[in-house]
Amino acid sequence: MKEKADFKTLCVHAGELKDEQHGGAISPLYMSSSYAFNDVETNQYPRYFNTPNQRGLAIKIAALEGAEAGMIFGSGMAAISTALLSHLKSGDHVIFQDDLYGGTRNFIKHEFPKYRIQYSFTAGLTATDFENEIQDNTKGIYIETPSNPTLKIVDLQAISTLAKKTGLWTMIDNTFASPVNQNPIAFGIDVVLHSATKYLGGHSDICAGAVLGSQKAIDRVFESAKNLGGSLSDYTVWLLERSIKTLFLRVQAQNQNAQLLAEFLADQDWVDNVYYPGLPQHPDHEIAKKQMKGFGGMLTFDLAPHLDCKQFLLGLKLIKPTMSLAGIESTALSPRLTSHALLTETERIAQGITPQMVRFSTGIEAIQDLKEDLIQSVNQQH
Repeated sequence: MKEKADFKTLCVHAGELKDEQHGGAISPLYMSSSYAFNDVETNQYPRYFNTPNQRGLAIKIAALEGAEAGMIFGSGMAAISTALLSHLKSGDHVIFQDDLYGGTRNFIKHEFPKYRIQYSFTAGLTATDFENEIQDNTKGIYIETPSNPTLKIVDLQAISTLAKKTGLWTMIDNTFASPVNQNPIAFGIDVVLHSATKYLGGHSDICAGAVLGSQKAIDRVFESAKNLGGSLSDYTVWLLERSIKTLFLRVQAQNQNAQLLAEFLADQDWVDNVYYPGLPQHPDHEIAKKQMKGFGGMLTFDLAPHLDCKQFLLGLKLIKPTMSLAGIESTALSPRLTSHALLTETERIAQGITPQMVRFSTGIEAIQDLKEDLIQSVNQQH
């Protein structure tokens, strides 16, 4: 494969393992948990994140993000928690945006006090909002864009510039965008995180996470990871590598469906608000245009007050009212009851999460079928 291959080619071929024995077209699966230790440069062991399949997949995802190196974890939260703990110690302070995935926020609130790690949440999402939170002991900035579930956009270049000016590291949860739509390292962000359960896996049958960055940053993460665990089984690694081969095709189709669906919902009288960065009326549309190649397959909307959100979700026939997101099938959920259920009601209201909010993960179905399913569910309440 040429040194600077196209993204589509990287999806298929980056990091693939050669079948030396039979010449097969796909990477062999090495299921062993025990490898020879004599006359080897580095001992291979699943908990060291360096079995053949683990290393191959890390190379593939790093190539998609334009990173020097990467690591694969057992879940998105394993990746997030290990990355943060590897970059922080007792007495350090870190800045988080206020609009944050509920699982990450819950981890911060419940685990950081045990390590005596200090943290602040920003009042807004501009570089000035982050700068206002910097203290003498601040070490880094953590962002998520588009955010979950309100799809607010953080200016990557502005945050990177601020961090470099003040000597801070930067981390981003890039799950909602996927490497197809956004590559934060190109804007100067240091560490990129993914819940690979979502777009990278893409078929709602894998739980995994990824951390990407410079070799120095990944070496730092590894020193904590080998003690905390969180490694991914080689069978799941192999399944994830297979899934990524179609990543570009899947996400392109989801981008297109999400844009069409957002435009449709914006015209419906049974919808109060639509949150999608691809809509010109989205407050962060211009920033999204600057840093995203596509606007993603996720959108969120508020049902009109006269509709019962639970009944709306239960009334769907084609669209599945299930947790998680980014599979090839369309799903919908209430953030209040699922992804952000661990937050207090006050915290949810502060983030704009209401009982009427629906987070929609757009699949690859025919757009007309999705529209008709939404309409028939609304009509059940009339």
